[in-house]
Amino acid sequence: MPHLKTALLGTLLGATAMGLAAGAVEAKDLRIALQSDADVLDPDQSRTFVGRIVYTSLCDKLVDITPDLEIIPQLATEWTTAEDGKSITMKLREGVTFHDGTPFNAEAVAANIDRSQNLEESRRKSELASVTGTEVLGEYEIKLNLSAPDATLMAQLADRAGMMISPTAAEAAGADFGNNPVCSGPFKFSERVAQDKIVLTKFDDYWNADEYHFDSVTFLPIPDTTVRLANLQSGDIDMLERLAATDLAQAEADPNLTVESAVSLGYQGVTFNVDNGAKGDNPWGNDKRLRQAFSAAIDREAINQVVFEGSAAPGNQPFPPNSPWYDQDYPVPARDVEKAKALLAEAGFADGIDLEVQVPNTNVPLQLMQVIQAMTAEAGINISLVSKEFATLLSDQTAGDYTASQIGWSGRVDPDGNIHQFVTTDGGINDSHFSNPEVDAALNEARTLADTAARKEKYNAAMDVLMDEMPIVYVYHEKWIWALNSKLKGFTPYPDGMIRLEGVTWEE
Repeated sequence: MPHLKTALLGTLLGATAMGLAAGAVEAKDLRIALQSDADVLDPDQSRTFVGRIVYTSLCDKLVDITPDLEIIPQLATEWTTAEDGKSITMKLREGVTFHDGTPFNAEAVAANIDRSQNLEESRRKSELASVTGTEVLGEYEIKLNLSAPDATLMAQLADRAGMMISPTAAEAAGADFGNNPVCSGPFKFSERVAQDKIVLTKFDDYWNADEYHFDSVTFLPIPDTTVRLANLQSGDIDMLERLAATDLAQAEADPNLTVESAVSLGYQGVTFNVDNGAKGDNPWGNDKRLRQAFSAAIDREAINQVVFEGSAAPGNQPFPPNSPWYDQDYPVPARDVEKAKALLAEAGFADGIDLEVQVPNTNVPLQLMQVIQAMTAEAGINISLVSKEFATLLSDQTAGDYTASQIGWSGRVDPDGNIHQFVTTDGGINDSHFSNPEVDAALNEARTLADTAARKEKYNAAMDVLMDEMPIVYVYHEKWIWALNSKLKGFTPYPDGMIRLEGVTWEE
C-alpha cells in the first residue's frame, strides 16, 4: 500500500474520509469509520456508543472485561471485597501517568470518584450511588466504602464510571473538560473537528505501550453504511464498525476484507416521553394504553427479516431472550393489529392518532422506523419521522424536547446496566422521566443481592410493572459486525462492541 507522511493526515482526512486515493495513508496511522459522531469526550458527561469506542483508546479504566465478560485488571491490579460486602479495597498499577504528566495514584482515583458523583453535569451518579466515600490507604491502595453490598459496582467500573481522567486537567477545565480530554490510555487527544474527525496520537509513556502499534488513530463519523463500506473497499479507511446486515455478503465476498462479529449485550427500541418537561404532557406520555397499542402493532420477527436479514434477535425486554435475566413470563409477542386498534379505541382514539418519532440520521435506524411506520399505520397510528444527527437527538432527548425517540443501548456486563439508570426515578439516563416506587424498590434492592436467583426475582418484579407501563418499547437486539482491511491482524471482537487495539498490527 503506498503511503503519505503523518504530517498530511489531518488535511487528507478533512473530507470525512471520502475522495482519497486508495491506501493513501501510512499504515501505522489507523483510520476507523464510526456510524455517528461522538458526543462530549468527558466520561462523566457522555452517553454515546461511539464515544465509548473512542474512550477505549483514550481512557484506561480501573478494570476491563474479557471477550467472555469476565472482569480483569486494568488500572486496578487486584481487589478484595469485605465480608459484609460494604467495602472494596483496590491495589493500583504503579508507574502510570496521565497524558499531562499528572501521576496516577489513589488520590487520583478518589478525585475521579468524587467528580463522577458531584459534578453537576455527571451522568455517572446513579452508577456510583452505593459509594459513600473513599479512603486513601497508601499511594497505590484505595478503599471504596459502600452504603450496602453492590453486585453491580465492578461492572460499572469496567465502563465510564471507572474511566480515570487527570484530576489536574479536570479541576482546571470543569464542565468543559471534554474540549481537551486528558486520560491515561494508550493514545492521547490531538484534535477534533465536529462531524468530521477525532484524532488521537500514541502516548509513548503508556504503561503497556509496546502492545500498541499505530502512531495515531483517527475516528471518522460516516453515517451512511454504504459509504462506509465503499471507503473501506477503496482503502480510504482501514476499519468500520456496525456493518449493515444488507452489506454483509458484499463484505464477505471481498478478499481484501475481514469480517468479525459478536452478539450485542444491548437493545434497540423506542423511548416515550412520559414526564420530561412540557412535551411529556401528551396522550402518549399520559396513557399507557397508547404505548401498549404501539407495541402490539409491531411485528418484531418481520422487522428482523426485512431490516436485518435475520441477523438480529427480536426482543421486548432490556435483556435478549437467551439471557438468564430474561423474564420468561413475557415472551416476545406476536403482532396483534386488532388488539392495537382496541387499545386505541379504549383510550379515545378509535379514528387514529398521530405520533412524532425522532430517529438518528443513519441508514439502519431510518429503515427500522420506516418499517415500523408502515406497520403501525395499519392500526391507526400515524407516525411522522424527524431525522436528527445522533448527538443532537440525545441532547433533545435529555432536554425533553421529544415525544418518542428511536434509541438503543449498547449493553453492559451486569444486567443492572441495561435497566436501572433508564427507568428508576432520577436515573442518570432516564430521559422518559418514568417514575414508579415499585420499580425503584426492586431495582435498588437487586443491586445489593449477590445471589443470582434472588436478583432475578427483583428484575422480574420490575418487569411486571414495565411490561404494563412501557415507557420503553423494546424491539430487537443487534449483532455487532466489524469489517476491516485484511492486513489488520489481531483484532478480537467483544460483545460490548468496543474496538480494542492492544496487539493489533498491520501486516503488508
